[in-house]
Amino acid sequence: MRRISGIAWVAAFTLLMASTAWAQSPRTEGDRAGAQGLYQAEVPVNSQGDAERNGAFARALGVVLGKISGDRSAAGRPGVGAELRNAKSYVESYDYRQDQGTSPSGAPTFRSTLVVRFTPSEVDSLMGALGLPVWPQPRPKPVVWLAIDDGSGPRLLSLQQNNAARPLLNRAIERGYKLGLPAGNAAEQAVVGAIWRQDTAAVARASSRYSPPMQLLGKMYRDKAGWVADWVFVDKGKTLSKWTSKNADARTTMAAGADGAAEALMRRYGKAGSAGPAGSYRVVFTGIESADDYLRLSSTLQGMSVVRKITPVRASGSTLEVELELLSGLSGFRRMLGSDSPLQGGEGEPPVYHLR
Repeated sequence: MRRISGIAWVAAFTLLMASTAWAQSPRTEGDRAGAQGLYQAEVPVNSQGDAERNGAFARALGVVLGKISGDRSAAGRPGVGAELRNAKSYVESYDYRQDQGTSPSGAPTFRSTLVVRFTPSEVDSLMGALGLPVWPQPRPKPVVWLAIDDGSGPRLLSLQQNNAARPLLNRAIERGYKLGLPAGNAAEQAVVGAIWRQDTAAVARASSRYSPPMQLLGKMYRDKAGWVADWVFVDKGKTLSKWTSKNADARTTMAAGADGAAEALMRRYGKAGSAGPAGSYRVVFTGIESADDYLRLSSTLQGMSVVRKITPVRASGSTLEVELELLSGLSGFRRMLGSDSPLQGGEGEPPVYHLR
């Protein structure tokens, strides 16, 4: 089979990926709004109405929690749903952006995007209160050694072909970290065979000029249903994870490499929430002078996403002692009270709060 040149191969593969779905026109840098960093996210919207915007705030906060924790299912963890419905209170600022693209048929398309910036300290407090894990910063930038065989033999995807690697690189950014590509010199091009054999030691030697000593190996090829990619993630010579992605869309198959690497990194370097372990904690409340006060206290506690269950233990005069089942420790409970809470205090063991 005749082998096509490297430039022609990259152009053909990039065109193939672009033809499988909606193609966005190149963005112009400058004043265009865009999400940057862990505490910002952008989500598509259908309008600029309040209801649509509040729903988008919730989706954006879910994305941010996923980036900070490294867990893409963070939005489904206990207690998170209630805070997503209150996402507006965590927003620092937001902007709308209009994107113009071209459909596969050549017709112009338009899409509205909401770019949301959340207050870092408020999000950090939420993460701690709900006991969500945290993927610490700074985060490593592993090197991707990806060989692709489109039918003309495997080729290394290097820095010169970063446009073809964009689905993989962008997904890593969406997950809160970055991936790098090798320069693609002659010696590195010769590593394709080792990648195809999944010879992690040989690839690690070729990657020794780069830092950190982390490699994401991938071999991507066609099958009857579309595309398949076999992945291996290596950290300091140790294989942390292996997985396979399959999809009719080449871009989706490629992007799954970044997902698997993020999950491997989170398992290796993620830290548990700092607000204490989930469990039952004894808490005392004072200032309960009437049935209305009791209802107000009950409503306050039930409205806190960190509280899973309330069990009264003892009542005496204006004092009520309860057992609270919390998603995190008592420090997480205190964080969720906020400055406008009707509960004050929290000193002592067990802690005593006064209902004002």
